[in-house]
Amino acid sequence: MNDPIPLFGFSTSLLELLSFALSIITVALNIRQLHWAWLFSIISSGLYAAVFFDARLYGDMGLQFVFILVSVWGWMCWLRGDDGHEHLPVTRLQAQGRWAAVGVTLLAFVLLAWFLKRYTDTDVPYADGFLTAGSLLGQVLLSRKKLENWHVWIIVDVLYVGLYVYKGLMLTAVLYAIFIFMAIAGLRVWSKACPR
Repeated sequence: MNDPIPLFGFSTSLLELLSFALSIITVALNIRQLHWAWLFSIISSGLYAAVFFDARLYGDMGLQFVFILVSVWGWMCWLRGDDGHEHLPVTRLQAQGRWAAVGVTLLAFVLLAWFLKRYTDTDVPYADGFLTAGSLLGQVLLSRKKLENWHVWIIVDVLYVGLYVYKGLMLTAVLYAIFIFMAIAGLRVWSKACPR
């Protein structure tokens, strides 16, 4: 499933193509706040782990396994709802939560980049570490239906496009370019649902 196949002038694999399609479905369902998004997230993350292993993007590969765990948790959060077991509403982070998110993400970046540089053969330890840490933040915020998840995804997706072009994962670069526009749409839709 990882054999190269030509597609629109560049090379991809059936595995990357399937992961691409499932990821689009995942984000479309997230925008609509449908809990089935988490099932598609689990499947696409498992498939993308294999794609990233082949590309020596070990941070991204490991991230996919964390995404699977966070997706199970997110699915439970969305199904369980808030403390009163009502529908989990879209909310904003408070200032303290924003600072904590930035601090934890920077710490995760430093640790991931150090680990990737020291213990793997990746040629992009800093980019891989930074984007892995940012993606973890985005996924956790999405799981709790925090509006700021879309801001994080917009930034991360823009940077991922460059990384995936550099690594020759052109279909995945196209996917993340699409994700930028989907994240902007998600931000608009969720902003309407979020109280000030």
